[in-house]
Amino acid sequence: MIGRIFLAALAAGLLAGVFVSGAQMLKVVPLIHMAEQYEGESPNPAPHSHNSASTDAHHHHGDAWAPGDGFERMAFTVLTNILASVGFGLLLAAGMALRGQLVGWRNGIIWGGCGYLAFSFLPALGLPPELPGMAAGDLAGRQTWWLMTVASSAGGIALILLAPKWAFRVLGAALLIMPHFVGAPHPHEFDSNVPAELAAQYVTASLVTAGLFWLLLGGLVAQFIDRGLSAE
Repeated sequence: MIGRIFLAALAAGLLAGVFVSGAQMLKVVPLIHMAEQYEGESPNPAPHSHNSASTDAHHHHGDAWAPGDGFERMAFTVLTNILASVGFGLLLAAGMALRGQLVGWRNGIIWGGCGYLAFSFLPALGLPPELPGMAAGDLAGRQTWWLMTVASSAGGIALILLAPKWAFRVLGAALLIMPHFVGAPHPHEFDSNVPAELAAQYVTASLVTAGLFWLLLGGLVAQFIDRGLSAE
């Protein structure tokens, strides 16, 4: 059974990772390239990280190592996306397999939608995806808040959808709200040469791409899990 779960996550992650990489090349990466033209001009550049559901395309940060432009950069992005997709697929596959029954690709899409909420949309309410050159808060603080929000959101969604008693569902709703009451860390100043319109386009493209990725991943994982269960 464990082998079937792994194979399902591997196959679904490979396909979804290739898909999201292609979508990023079309919609997300061009926006990053445009923003990089402003990065060196930013009055107060801060350490930068992406906060989207799946991995975003990588770019240069000062003297830190980064893959070279062109094929190396594209290959590194695709590889990172596939590895992340397999990891997310394992999470979904484990949850579906624990139910011990056929899930169906339609329900798999719902599972994927829940993953999108927990890993992308809800964290983005406090920390939207950021372009290079944009002002940002403390990197460690942002990473801590993002991890807390993902864990709290995933737990909250699970309680709301799976808990049999209303008290647990209310607790789940509280978990969804809690990180946003705490608040995400933001910079004291928002100086940036990156145009606001470009930043808005990037947020939209990143979240739409992440949403399509999660829906596809959930549907594929469910389909492959069902095939494995049917074959037993």
